[in-house]
Amino acid sequence: MTSINRRRFLTLGGATLGGAAVLASAPAIAQAVPATSTWRGTVSGNGWPVLDRDEAERFRIEGSTLSVRLAPAAAPVLLYVARRFLYEIESQVQPGEITGHTTDRHLRAGYESTYLSGSGIAIRPLLYPLGAKDGFFEDQQIVIRDILADCEGIVAWGGDLNPVKESHFHITAPPAGARYQQLVAKLRGWDTDPGKGAGSIDAFAPERLSRAHPN
Repeated sequence: MTSINRRRFLTLGGATLGGAAVLASAPAIAQAVPATSTWRGTVSGNGWPVLDRDEAERFRIEGSTLSVRLAPAAAPVLLYVARRFLYEIESQVQPGEITGHTTDRHLRAGYESTYLSGSGIAIRPLLYPLGAKDGFFEDQQIVIRDILADCEGIVAWGGDLNPVKESHFHITAPPAGARYQQLVAKLRGWDTDPGKGAGSIDAFAPERLSRAHPN
């Protein structure tokens, strides 16, 4: 089941909804995917250090009963992505359907190495697997683009990568870099500022649409 931004759906056709709007996910279109390979590096493809299991930590995703293992430095950004996904795209995500850090070095795409460093997540990877595209409706993609815009180019979405993996998100900047630290500070500030951040955003507001979709 898929939950779409309620404010958006209340404006479509004058319909009145008594709860969160729900509809089935769009059917994904399968593509060919590469064979499994073994990642042998000490850093993941985005430059973050590969972590042992005890170096990653389990973080609760605020507003839900779900949790995910991440690098502590990556948590402020990836938890923001996960929270907005749950609030605005799919509210029925079940325990175990958001995955983060792993020690399994067998990968089918280089960017999946970010799971080894705890700087990448996959949200419902069985529903949006590697090589399947167009699994999200247009309204859902609008929310994803808005999330990426909020993250100022520091988060990559698997829907834009090759091979496609629409469940995937990872950080693209080094943890100690100024741009990354500025983004973390912004997101943490939103957490303490009423009316800002995940749970209070309308991705369909005209000013946000023009920012996330400049063309």
